[in-house]
Amino acid sequence: MAKKVVTFGEIMLRFVTPQYQRFSQATSYNASYGGGEANVAVSLANYGVDVSFVTRLPENEIADACIMELRKHNVDTKKIVKGGDRIGTYYLETGSVARASKVVYDRAYSAFSEIKPGMVNWEEVLEGADAFHWTGITPAVSQGAADACLEAIKVANKLGVTVTTDLNYRKNLWKYGKTGAEIMPELVAGCDIVLGNEEDAAMMLDIHPDGVDVTGGHVEAEAYRGVSQKIMAKFPRVKKVITTLRGSINANHNSWSGVLYDGKTLYEAPTYQITHIVDRVGGGDSFMGGLIYGLLAYEGDDQKALNFATAASCLKHTIHGDYNLASIAEVEKLMGGDASGRVSR
Repeated sequence: MAKKVVTFGEIMLRFVTPQYQRFSQATSYNASYGGGEANVAVSLANYGVDVSFVTRLPENEIADACIMELRKHNVDTKKIVKGGDRIGTYYLETGSVARASKVVYDRAYSAFSEIKPGMVNWEEVLEGADAFHWTGITPAVSQGAADACLEAIKVANKLGVTVTTDLNYRKNLWKYGKTGAEIMPELVAGCDIVLGNEEDAAMMLDIHPDGVDVTGGHVEAEAYRGVSQKIMAKFPRVKKVITTLRGSINANHNSWSGVLYDGKTLYEAPTYQITHIVDRVGGGDSFMGGLIYGLLAYEGDDQKALNFATAASCLKHTIHGDYNLASIAEVEKLMGGDASGRVSR
């Protein structure tokens, strides 16, 4: 598929406690790399899309190893800018049953948090791109990152590049004196496709859905028609609003689906019961990666694009690490109704 996508955000070194251990128990950690926009880039590269990931990393061996990992997954890293002193990190304690997972960030003064407008040549980076993707994590990191993201969105708008975002509210990140509600509306105003859940919309756009109880284990798709209409009314450029529907029975068992609203029709994906979650971190990113691929590959068929995104993300929950390594064939097999897990030989 001759399509080009650019994603922009921070990639971090990820440390995970082994075997569901608590932080207080762990004497070693499993290390890998991940971050919202990098995860989307890996998904798209895995589906054969020409994708470039833009970030800022220091000049050291850890950053070099990170770039090597991205290149291994066929992500273009040529537009990564160098500078700063450290790569951000995060620590994950994987929950089980009634005990929720926990994340601790250590990304203050990271190379990416100190990015500023003018450090990336967006005219060059976005030339010939079909889509530009960012998430609400990026402007939460620092004012400079928020300004650089806005700079990119404005260039994308000028060049006619479709802008996609995952609102991704993270309460533990907004620490530099601004709230999501103060920063995000100007950025979202330049977007064509918006993904977000009820908390994202409420905390960053001051838009509230009615009749939603995510703690009850079941989420009704119809409840999001109203919030999607409110987002489109507030941000006229937005053409599609997508919401993931996660019902959390416990840390290991979630129901999973999604809806897409195009201003007229509310499309709903099948609901999957993910009964033995291996790793849910990156689940939303795998949905976004699947959605961008679906919208590009199945242009004009929003239902199929939504179904691909939902199935892709369902499979990600069975894979360790931030990245979704499921193939197109595996996603389409699940889309077709085959969830048997039978050995393929």
